[in-house]
Amino acid sequence: MNQTIAFIGGGNMASAIIHGLRAGAAPPPKLLVVEPHEPARRKLQADFGVDAMEHAGPQLQAADLVVWAVKPQLFQQAAQQGAEFTRNALHLSVAAGIPSDSIARWLGTQSVVRAMPNTPALIGKGITALFARAGVTPAQCAQIEHVARSTGEFLWLDAEEKLDAVTALSGSGPAYVFYFLEAMAACGTSMGLTAQQAHQLAVATFVGASELARSSDDSPQVLRQRVTSKGGTTHAAISSMENAGLRQLFENAIFAAQRRAQEMGQEFGAS
Repeated sequence: MNQTIAFIGGGNMASAIIHGLRAGAAPPPKLLVVEPHEPARRKLQADFGVDAMEHAGPQLQAADLVVWAVKPQLFQQAAQQGAEFTRNALHLSVAAGIPSDSIARWLGTQSVVRAMPNTPALIGKGITALFARAGVTPAQCAQIEHVARSTGEFLWLDAEEKLDAVTALSGSGPAYVFYFLEAMAACGTSMGLTAQQAHQLAVATFVGASELARSSDDSPQVLRQRVTSKGGTTHAAISSMENAGLRQLFENAIFAAQRRAQEMGQEFGAS
């Protein structure tokens, strides 16, 4: 892909995308990064050999695509610093909650795509949901797909408000998995397994079950029922969770994440 991509923010998500682009493209695009923190700049330069600068400047005028990988509360300030150099570029935001209306207004362009990736992007196993404003062309969508594909799967949404649901489900979702892995491994050690054994068993179980769900035509409900024989060990575990109201609590937690994504849009994107 013969283009220049600039990243505003050089944290984990930017690093994941840079890694994917470096690994998958031949030749890779030219990459620029604006990262105010010196240790992070040094790491980016050491890991990827990219040009990393402290502040937005005229170098950004060369960018065909700008990836906004800053924290939501810092987006407006970063946009104000970079807008004058990036008005002719296509813009991709991976910041949770910030509406594209605000991004377009701050940057002075309608060429804006919002994305919600997740942290498995760090190993090329992420999934990214995308929404493009009406001003984004099919060719620009193809550019975005190239970037999203470098970190795993992607899908397009037909309504921007659905990104808040994606944030709650898959954006925050890896933390839910890690939370249950913690609990499973802790139980394993309490029952006499070593920490390494419990961790290996818990992780392999999640990976295997996820791959089975991916490859099967049956729903997760059907797959669960097949391993839940009445009166057996799995039935005892599922019954205990159902009696404790765990499913409802878990659903409540996901809705809480969605509400927070909506609040962040109002809090950081209104001005």
